[in-house]
Amino acid sequence: MPVKIKRIYEPPAQSDGQRILVDRLWPRGVAKAQARIDLWLKDVAPSADLRRWFGHKPERWAEFQKRYLAELAGNPALEELRRLARGKPTTLLYGAKDEIHNQARVLADRLNGP
Repeated sequence: MPVKIKRIYEPPAQSDGQRILVDRLWPRGVAKAQARIDLWLKDVAPSADLRRWFGHKPERWAEFQKRYLAELAGNPALEELRRLARGKPTTLLYGAKDEIHNQARVLADRLNGP
């Protein structure tokens, strides 16, 4: 069952399954009660330094992916996420405006890949 991604600003849907926020910071303008998340897994998000360096600049996307995957290597939070998503409908939530260049896409690719 593939892991999906979705902006936290989009309304929750039954098809989302479990909803896991993968941002280190709580998204602006979203009330915790309305977010309907099942888990906030901060430790799987990029480090503050990497997040600031990337700045969601598309020209840094390839390098961001490499650096983020290096950060994820051996990260117990990634293994926890993998365990939680195994065999269950799962949607990774993120706050970024860019739907292509964000950490949730990297995580979903990692979880859905071989």
